[in-house]
Amino acid sequence: MRTLSGIPASAGRASGLVVRVADAPGEPPVGPTPTDPAAEAARIAPAVGVVAARLEARAATVSGDARDVLEATVAMVTDPALLDNARGLVVDGGRPAARAVYEAAGAFADLLTGMGGYMAERARDIHDVRDRIVAELQGLPAPGVADLDTPCVLVATDLAPADTAGLRPGIALALVTEQGGPTSHTAILARSLGIPAVVGCAGATSLTEGGAVLVDGATGEVSEVAGVVALEGAAAVAAEWNGAGRTADGHVVALLANVGDAEGAVKAADLRAEGVGLFRTELAFLSAAEEPGVDRQHEVYAGVLSAFAGLPVTARTLDAGADKPLPFLTLDGEPNPALGVRGLRVARVPGNGADVLDRQLATLAAAAAETGAQLKVMAPMVSTADEAAWFVARCRAHGIASAGVMIEVPAAALTAHEVLAEVDFASVGTNDLAQYLFAADRQSGPVAALNDPWQPALLRLLRILGDASADTGTPVGVCGEAAADAALAPVLVGLGMATLSMGAGALAGVGAALATASLDDCRERAAAACAAPDPAAARRAVAELAAKQAR
Repeated sequence: MRTLSGIPASAGRASGLVVRVADAPGEPPVGPTPTDPAAEAARIAPAVGVVAARLEARAATVSGDARDVLEATVAMVTDPALLDNARGLVVDGGRPAARAVYEAAGAFADLLTGMGGYMAERARDIHDVRDRIVAELQGLPAPGVADLDTPCVLVATDLAPADTAGLRPGIALALVTEQGGPTSHTAILARSLGIPAVVGCAGATSLTEGGAVLVDGATGEVSEVAGVVALEGAAAVAAEWNGAGRTADGHVVALLANVGDAEGAVKAADLRAEGVGLFRTELAFLSAAEEPGVDRQHEVYAGVLSAFAGLPVTARTLDAGADKPLPFLTLDGEPNPALGVRGLRVARVPGNGADVLDRQLATLAAAAAETGAQLKVMAPMVSTADEAAWFVARCRAHGIASAGVMIEVPAAALTAHEVLAEVDFASVGTNDLAQYLFAADRQSGPVAALNDPWQPALLRLLRILGDASADTGTPVGVCGEAAADAALAPVLVGLGMATLSMGAGALAGVGAALATASLDDCRERAAAACAAPDPAAARRAVAELAAKQAR
């Protein structure tokens, strides 16, 4: 019996029988040239309609992040430019319809890949759209995850976000992929659904169809076993948590949710989130060709804030630029957008960025007054104390009493005393902080291991922040994906993090883990993790220490 190792992507353990995800159809042939190009081109739109309808039907059965992903995929399927280019390749280029779609989508995906970061990840979505339309045109079964009615462990070379978004916990027991990284949309959705996942697992597709495996999403191990292993379920873990973020000796650690819309906020409240640690306000902007009006912004903000009346809601101001370009705001032609004008920097360069920020702050303040939520606002991509002070002054001018910053740039962590002296709080975006610390694009598969939140270098940087927080009295929390790891959560608390914000599906597991460790236990685990030479050793050291502390 083998044990394969991959990158932990969503904590939890599950055992079940392997079901292989259907591979995409191969590259369609260039010929023969259609005898009736107009008729051949006319086949494309109906195929697109069938694929779009299937995805829309799946979107109607889910909510929150999953619905957002599926609706975004539908928009890609029906993109007029993609359809026009494909039809042109049939009529003017003599391509069969399937080949025309393949080439048109490939050109679009190449463009996104060249942009890097978030947009490069969207290239995977375009490939998924392409493969679904090509299969329909060729009369082949749809690629990806079939309708499942029996519990199983899904194994694939990779999973499209649209496939992951439609999975049902309890049926999809765990996900194992050969490709992908811990911050991919597939990994993030798995965490939000509470499904254990291991990505970047070499040899995963060699697992026997129908064979039994044990998947450990916390260690990244996938083991072949003689039969399905009985494990304590997620419901039992959730039952262990009383809904309050506390260590075993009563140290308070607020457990918050990351949300993007009202539906996600309501779900998080139902799952006992003690507030919102990251409200991604940019989701109201990303599909807009021009700045959304104040009324539209107010509707989005109030929808989230109203779900947490009387509780803290931390809104991140518009995180535009680089991997999230906006046609009405961000700069064109930057040689390296990920290192250019993004986040708060957009509002600090000449142009209308400061006006957009002011309108957003005013609308957030009005929505908070209307709903009774405790509004906190933070700026992304802050590097210096001067930038932090500028943002806080802007917030104060709009009557916002609690203003903070995201710590995503190593410089901000290394000058933490100065930065924290200017703000009311700070929150660490571990995804971006890791990619800038290691110079490793968080969407790039070949360097995915460098973005592992258990990297000792990253943890040592968090320790610097924790020390500065203790010295200045300014609380620092974590709102990156690291906070959703139940084994890592006590380490983060031991490093001095005051709050943990995560996908709502992870709240119970993290809460239950914290409740079993004292603050001193957390500090011992943090010291062990920071002293380790690599992520695997850090995980082992903490697991061994946790077992010893439990005796």
